[in-house]
Amino acid sequence: MFEALLAMSAIAIVLGAVLGYSAIKFRVEGNPLADKIDAILPQTQCGQCGFPGCRPYADAIANGTAEINMCPPGGEEGIHKLADLLGVEFKPFGAGVEPKPKAVAFIDENTCIGCTLCIQACPVDAITGAAKQMHTIIAAECTGCELCLAPCPVDCIIMLVSEEKVSNWKWKYPMYALSPAR
Repeated sequence: MFEALLAMSAIAIVLGAVLGYSAIKFRVEGNPLADKIDAILPQTQCGQCGFPGCRPYADAIANGTAEINMCPPGGEEGIHKLADLLGVEFKPFGAGVEPKPKAVAFIDENTCIGCTLCIQACPVDAITGAAKQMHTIIAAECTGCELCLAPCPVDCIIMLVSEEKVSNWKWKYPMYALSPAR
């Protein structure tokens, strides 16, 4: 019995050493440019850009197979940041398509059955509630990605267009765009 434990331990040590060596020898480096692009993207994983998430979109931009102006939650501010990072000219949103207006999810609390499917789908934790209890949206956290709409079995979630008020208004142009040409 002792010999069997000793043999199994020896095999485990050898296999661990082989795996450790392989992890070092065959290490795959990530694309540092894609990492920087991914850091700029809003991380909503909404798929509105045509990619399954922010990282695949960042990889596509880094490889030159996608444009920088396809992320609705990132908005024009995100496009400006990507243009600055990549040293390319700013392009307005989409290919001649206007972005959807900023919207926030709203849950009809009288209809909500508390299934928690919307909570599981929300990439930014903007929905609160408990199982079999009504849920509600934290409007300040909601990015308007619409990922909570599809899983809702009772269709109690709607998107409300956010009004532009002084408290949520953003200047469309970065300050450097207003500086005089040199």
